[in-house]
Amino acid sequence: MGKWHLWLVGLSLGSDRGFISAGSPVCGDEAVCPICGEPMIALELEGVEVDCCVECGGTWLDAGELEQIAELAEAPPGPLTDALGAAGEGKHGKRRCPRCRGTLRIITVGKEPAVEIDRCPRGHGLWFDRGEIKTLIREFAEGEGGVVAKFFEDLFRYELDETREGE
Repeated sequence: MGKWHLWLVGLSLGSDRGFISAGSPVCGDEAVCPICGEPMIALELEGVEVDCCVECGGTWLDAGELEQIAELAEAPPGPLTDALGAAGEGKHGKRRCPRCRGTLRIITVGKEPAVEIDRCPRGHGLWFDRGEIKTLIREFAEGEGGVVAKFFEDLFRYELDETREGE
């Protein structure tokens, strides 16, 4: 197992796959959580920055970040990308995009179980409530879904391990 870099309130751990860094939330232009309104922190691994809410456990992926994760492992687009594309416009939600503050749309992805995720209608990104990424990873483990699963397993190893122990 490799070492990690995690910078959050002065804590630093090493990594042999690049680094994870976590920036402290700052008021102003920083992204706020669509659920609880708290500032999110940015976690970075291998050049991909993911915004996370430490309060509710949600995750924001900017447009193109799923593709960027797949490209890192040279994986072509697959079932997960297809499912997100086939989800259509979705229905109006109540949550706000952390980037443009527009109202997010709720789209349904997957089958067993189906997951409702929030997507910015202006194309800024996707919001995943706590546990939704894990559910999608289980369903779309083939192709680029497996690469995305490995990325999030590395990024959120502590959360996934905790969840597995509770099953």
